[in-house]
Amino acid sequence: MGKYIGLDLGTTSISGLILDTESKAVLLHRTISNNSEITTPEGKNKGYSEWDIEQMAKLAYNLLSDLAKESVQMDISAIGVTGQMHGMVLLGQDSRPCSPFIGWQDQRCNQSFYGEVTYLESIQEISQYYLEKTGCRLSSGYMAATLFWLHQNDPGSLANKTACFAPDYLTGQLCDIIPVTDPTNAASGGAFNLQTGAWDAELIHSLGLLLTQFPTIQPSCTVVGEISKMTANITGIPSGIPVSIACGDNQASFAGSVSDYLNSLLINIGTGGQISVFLDKHLSSDGFDVRPFLQDGFLLVGAGLCGGKSYRVLRDFVHHIGISIFGIDYTSNLYLDLNRLASNVVAGSDGLRCEPVFSGSRREPDRRGIWEGISTTNFTIGHMARSLVEGIAEQFLVFYDEMKERDGVQPRQSLIGSGNGIRENQLLRQIASDFFSIPLQTPLHTEEAAVGAALSSAVAIGEFSNIEDASRNVVQYDCS
Repeated sequence: MGKYIGLDLGTTSISGLILDTESKAVLLHRTISNNSEITTPEGKNKGYSEWDIEQMAKLAYNLLSDLAKESVQMDISAIGVTGQMHGMVLLGQDSRPCSPFIGWQDQRCNQSFYGEVTYLESIQEISQYYLEKTGCRLSSGYMAATLFWLHQNDPGSLANKTACFAPDYLTGQLCDIIPVTDPTNAASGGAFNLQTGAWDAELIHSLGLLLTQFPTIQPSCTVVGEISKMTANITGIPSGIPVSIACGDNQASFAGSVSDYLNSLLINIGTGGQISVFLDKHLSSDGFDVRPFLQDGFLLVGAGLCGGKSYRVLRDFVHHIGISIFGIDYTSNLYLDLNRLASNVVAGSDGLRCEPVFSGSRREPDRRGIWEGISTTNFTIGHMARSLVEGIAEQFLVFYDEMKERDGVQPRQSLIGSGNGIRENQLLRQIASDFFSIPLQTPLHTEEAAVGAALSSAVAIGEFSNIEDASRNVVQYDCS
């Protein structure tokens, strides 16, 4: 048994930890804000989401340095990396960035393309034939969609360039190698063939793109390189430590949260939300994403669901009322106050119902949120807060019910909640448990995706026979 570092290159924060697989404990854990966004005001108005990937990597290096200083007596066995999926940066032949990192929240493909048709609608029309093979409907912010937009608007920018996912860029930097990707990240790009385990060349060519513009794919849970001398000099992490190939944060979070794959349902709530169940065989993807899991099996995923970002809309609204009407800049934690008010409201919010899709959904990007059933007695902040949280929980239940309608998807006996959006919100945990009629458990450790990344590195060097074995032996739950 050994000690493993897991890094999670997230959208709002970057996390790192040291996992001891013998004691099953996280020995050290650090999180820093990801302040590398560089989207201009003009870009924000267009729905862009652009980031400085080199700054992102620098932040990860700083975090590694902090871990190194506090673990000088520890013998680190391997390092695993995960992070935000879908988005991409263009790299030149020297593996240096030639563009901003364009994140998964980027909406440029929702711009008009020809007449009333958007880039995304054009892409989806082209890719519809390939949906069963790719397992996901292309969305704005996905690697293949962004490359299509660049091909149409700035084709010269793609010459002799290769797209790269954020966590793969970091592993490339750590090991001083040309970045490669694994199937879990590749599938998030929207042009991966689940049946062949490779890029779908026919789909890529139909989009007017080149196979060489996509990164090389290697197996999950394998060693991709080792900490270089340069990285060692910068971070204090000894050179030569094996680094496993980066994996997608959805799959890493599942591996770091779920100990019983076939009997568990995972709901993950952070900025957004998603619901996942493990499948040992491939199923039709209609209405859902089917994603390759680490090594074997698949995840059936309801993605692009509402999460903390939706609750923040109400929080910001209340904060704005304080400033604009009362001249008070409320400095306390408004989320706690919203939960306090909501907890005094009965289940069902006295008939007030909220659909918190304020920025649209992946299925319906033009859809917007609503409150309905407003009366003279339920038009209060407490009712709005509770109905919004109930709306978040309800969307997960709707997706779960749709999943169970499929052949091969059996009801799950365990409900697992991960992500800060659910971990830090007792009201949401209780409401979700009530909606599903299953007690909700949260992993004993926080930063589940980073734990999953650490476990993938343990599998890569042979401590566990496979990732399912690693999760079964290490993941524990908070019984409080």
